[in-house]
Amino acid sequence: MSEVELLPQTLPQMVRQAARRFPDRLAIVDGAQTIAYPELALRGEQAAAALIALGVEAGDRVAIWAPNLHEWIIAACGIHAAGAVLVPINTRMKGPEAAEILQRCDARVLFCIGDFLGQYYPGLLEGLRPAGLRHVVVLREGCPEGGGDMAWPAFLALAAQVAPARVHARELALDGNSVADLMYTSGTTGRAKGVLSAHGPAIRAFSAWSAVTGLEEGDRYLIINPFFHSFGYKAGWVAAFLRGATVYPCQVFDAALVLRRIEEDRISFLPGPPTLFQSMLAHPQLKSFDLGSLKAACTGAATVPPILVRRMREELGFRSVTTAYGLTECGGCATLCDPSDSAETIATTCGKALPGTEVRCADADGQPVPTGQPGEVLLRGYHVMLGYFDDEAATREAIDADGWLHTGDIGVLDERGYLRITDRLKDMFIVGGFNCYPAEIERILAAHPAIAQVAVVGVADERMGEVGCACVILRPGARLGEGELAAWSRQHMANYKVPRYQLEFEAFPLNASNKVLKRELAQTAQARLQVL
Repeated sequence: MSEVELLPQTLPQMVRQAARRFPDRLAIVDGAQTIAYPELALRGEQAAAALIALGVEAGDRVAIWAPNLHEWIIAACGIHAAGAVLVPINTRMKGPEAAEILQRCDARVLFCIGDFLGQYYPGLLEGLRPAGLRHVVVLREGCPEGGGDMAWPAFLALAAQVAPARVHARELALDGNSVADLMYTSGTTGRAKGVLSAHGPAIRAFSAWSAVTGLEEGDRYLIINPFFHSFGYKAGWVAAFLRGATVYPCQVFDAALVLRRIEEDRISFLPGPPTLFQSMLAHPQLKSFDLGSLKAACTGAATVPPILVRRMREELGFRSVTTAYGLTECGGCATLCDPSDSAETIATTCGKALPGTEVRCADADGQPVPTGQPGEVLLRGYHVMLGYFDDEAATREAIDADGWLHTGDIGVLDERGYLRITDRLKDMFIVGGFNCYPAEIERILAAHPAIAQVAVVGVADERMGEVGCACVILRPGARLGEGELAAWSRQHMANYKVPRYQLEFEAFPLNASNKVLKRELAQTAQARLQVL
């Protein structure tokens, strides 16, 4: 029997298998809260029973809008075990953004943090809650009595109304092709698209990922990457549970906090975007922390300078550093470097295709280009998404008749089969590991009363890799003070989408079809910013 055949086929099976394989291991350490693998299985089943008590049916969408907490994982395990579909929501989203996703996916239940970063999250949805959203469960921090929302303990207590056999029946009805999650990507056309992914492909892909990156039984895995993202969810706690590692959730990134947690919790495994490691290396007291427990890291999601890989090894003490490439539409991972690769290879390429995955660089007709020549990156394999939720036209546009996923990224394959990303067909730019799509940001900025026309481009930034620059043409007689647009934007969109800069233009460069020449505009913006 092959290794793939031995893998669990569903995420609930994965949790139950982990409880049997690692009965004495801790699955999660969240502050004073410690949860062993057998207890994790029981708590996930309890959450599933409570969801069934609330009337959640197989295939219903259930959302989570919260930072990295043990309750997030238990809620997700319960959603999966109840046969429902997990919908993670970005904690940086504002109320209208979250409400739109809840409306579009017709979420029945929302698990939500209470007070977080100075905001009461259920309150952000005041007047915006979709009619189909029947219940809001507040995971922790400030659920007011009599407000209509349900506190996490009261939710769990509902499980007593449902016999365990009903949960088991829901689990048994699942297979590897069942939908596990619906993850919304930032919109390339001004509107986010919902990516449908199945249980089996996530398990197979991140079993392979964890084997290459060196994640092992007993590792202590500090998960800073948000659970609402594939990097924190699938390459995060799913990978950890496959290997018998212990998850240490981290709610927010702060370099000093992370360095202290590495020392105190003896963290051994720490993936993240380059910004994470650059911030750690820049901390003035770096050498005062004991980082000797660090073993392995995986980075990606943005340009990785070769010097960063060397410094991660030499100054942070990682024995293994890898880089990877993926996107939500392929489950989060498609290619991966090997720790034995040179620092130059790890920094300048995204590695080779995962087993069972095909990668090609193609011309405009979808035909392969010669080795070493740039073309659009196409992916084909078991972990390509099932499709976009309620959007057959977008699905057909993304996945061609031969099953190739068109990523919109431009890349080069070398003679070894290693992929290097060189550009993007789409306008996307990446801010500290978060994808930003100009069309989505422009759609929001266009509502500003001073703006006649806006185009958002990515410009280089030493720390974040790229940041947004809003190029604006003002309405006649309008004024826009320095920083005014950023302040306005923070009220209407997630912080990482807020343009760092604003530049005024009399006109934009246009092509024959009167479309803005974004690349030319970005070059102009970059040049103007350099002389400011």
